[in-house]
Amino acid sequence: MKAHLTDAFVSRLKTPGTYYDKTTPAFGIRVGKNRKTWIVVRGRDRIRTRIGHYPAVSLADARKEAKKLLTELPGPKTPTLGEAYAKFKEAIQDLKPRTQRDYKRMIGKYLVPKFERKKLADITYDAIMKEMPEPPSEKAHALAVARTFFKWCVRPPRRYLEHSPLEGVEIKQGASRKRTLKAEEIRPVWNGARKQGYPHGIVVQLLLLTGQRRGEIANLRRPWINEKERTVTLPGWLTKNKKEHTFPYGNMAQKIFDRIPRFNSTDLLFPSRISQERPLSGWSKYKKELKTFTGPIENWTLHDLRRTHRSLHAEIGTPREIGERLINHVDAVTTDVEQIYDRYKYLPEMREAVTNYERRLSALVRPN
Repeated sequence: MKAHLTDAFVSRLKTPGTYYDKTTPAFGIRVGKNRKTWIVVRGRDRIRTRIGHYPAVSLADARKEAKKLLTELPGPKTPTLGEAYAKFKEAIQDLKPRTQRDYKRMIGKYLVPKFERKKLADITYDAIMKEMPEPPSEKAHALAVARTFFKWCVRPPRRYLEHSPLEGVEIKQGASRKRTLKAEEIRPVWNGARKQGYPHGIVVQLLLLTGQRRGEIANLRRPWINEKERTVTLPGWLTKNKKEHTFPYGNMAQKIFDRIPRFNSTDLLFPSRISQERPLSGWSKYKKELKTFTGPIENWTLHDLRRTHRSLHAEIGTPREIGERLINHVDAVTTDVEQIYDRYKYLPEMREAVTNYERRLSALVRPN
């Protein structure tokens, strides 16, 4: 019903129904059994927004707010976080499996439990920050994923939100780790890993022997290992710098490779217990188990083995450019021009460095 809304007219309204103002289209008042509510209807989807209750909100104030709302982009039909998250999981299916798992883990752990049934538009910055974890590195990681998710909710054609609650937020990374294992710590880690055995213990030994990243070793496949040349070639999709990486290995690594079981169902050296097509997972559980074999070693991570590997190369005199190439830090030692024209692989120099490194590592892990 349309009417010329005035203070006198509104005060006399008693019959339930919705009365729209003739002078301000889409603005009106809904008369209920017990109260009167100012409303405005906006957009193609005819989204109804409540402005307030009469007489707490006067006609003049309600009309002013209605005009303001009508000049803005109509608010979208905001889904709950759970509904948006279901669509988000479909949208990221083209990303790398590891990235998908990472997004799902962070959102599932830090956003879904608290906000699954909450409308996206009602989720605030402060509420999100209360759910973020305490450790700086984990907090930065979780916040980065949350920011990506809410940014996805804003971009067309979704338009679940006009603005992300994390828009403009700066993510402070934790201080870079500098931890390397001391000589007296390398022995219990190596021997503890040997006792733990396949799969995790073997991965730990290969991390210390090769200096590669955890994900690169966990994803190893037999076709990538050239036993005749004693080299491993990691594809570009797996490496951090997206460049194919070939590195040699020595006798100690060969003996470890020989102990790894072969599977008819997969080329993976370390398949997951969940699926033969997925690499090893459950790192925290395996690390806890490893501690029972190593004894107490203060605050160390698997990535510290990579830093330890590189430091040992420096200790034994491996040239910097060779040490960097072994762990695929090529960008740190070559210019763009050198990467284009210097196609030499430095395999002889890397083999010599690996031999010297294994000799040093063998002395460190040998029982006293």
